[in-house]
Amino acid sequence: MKKAGKRIGIIILVILLIMAAYLVYVMVSYHRLPDKLTLEVNRTGNQAAFEEDRQVEVGKYYWIMTYNIGFGAYRNDYSFFMDGGRSSWAKDEESVTAGICGMGDIVNTVNPDFVLMQEVDIDGTRSYHVNELELMNQFVTGYYYTFAENYDSPFLFFPPWEPHGANQAGIVTYSRSEITDTMRRSLPISQSFSRFLDLDRCYSISRIPLENGKSLCLYNVHLSAYGADASVRDGQLAMLYEDMKADYKEGNYIICGGDFNHNMKQTVIENTDEWAQPFPRESLPEGFRLAIDSAKAEDIEHNSCRDAGEPYQEGQTQTYTLDGFIVSDNVGVNYYTNMDWRYELSDHDPVLMQFMLLKSE
Repeated sequence: MKKAGKRIGIIILVILLIMAAYLVYVMVSYHRLPDKLTLEVNRTGNQAAFEEDRQVEVGKYYWIMTYNIGFGAYRNDYSFFMDGGRSSWAKDEESVTAGICGMGDIVNTVNPDFVLMQEVDIDGTRSYHVNELELMNQFVTGYYYTFAENYDSPFLFFPPWEPHGANQAGIVTYSRSEITDTMRRSLPISQSFSRFLDLDRCYSISRIPLENGKSLCLYNVHLSAYGADASVRDGQLAMLYEDMKADYKEGNYIICGGDFNHNMKQTVIENTDEWAQPFPRESLPEGFRLAIDSAKAEDIEHNSCRDAGEPYQEGQTQTYTLDGFIVSDNVGVNYYTNMDWRYELSDHDPVLMQFMLLKSE
């Protein structure tokens, strides 16, 4: 009995030591990228795909899309563990590849002038190490683009039935016209244990010169959802607004798009999830507005995001509009819609907007 008890004690001690060593590994491996990083500008496709010297002009209409592609995992039968669902990985490598190709085909068919994407894996356990950026670039050709990393996790043994693993991901901004100035800004995040599971939240700024000497400033954002209290969400918006106001003060044109993890509609949803609180319109700086408020009701009837805590069931699964755009008042909105793909390829559907840069009075 004494020998058995001793063996059990040794086994328990070994397990505790392994757990302690793993926690040390996670904490030592954890890091955040420094703030105010300049991003590299690359091009997709061959030289023939580009319109040289294509410049954005005041008084002309352009199209912009925002799309959270959900690291290629979220078919409509998929549920994610951090939303209360089951899965941590995509179904398989073929499913990831097919999903990215399907979403790339959507973008290619719509052919917008600018595209903002979130949750693009470049190397991840959860996405079977498919480089989704390289794959997407085969469809989204003839664009300048920037990639801002916002997720580079150590190997996570959580959840125990399907460890999330090590993952690298980021946000991508595509532009038909040349991007000449870029920056990655590191957002304030929760300091609780959840930071080890969540993204290294950031936004990117891509500036495109105009013929009038000003710039079109594209902000690509993916704000906090999991474990973020009100002070974190408020701090993220406050930081974002400061940069936007500085660009606006210079006479530039600002479009800020992406996944805000706030309900962008004015309708109030009862018993809403933590990650879908109403967007605080009252916090918007003077000179800025939510572009969705210019949309016709029938064009935004479909919501841009579904609850991923369960497989999607039409008419039963809770849906929200978390994706959209903030624009400065020198940007006119001509058309705005939440595209309806019934969440077949991601838990988010794309949002599409046609806009015009307005002439100064």
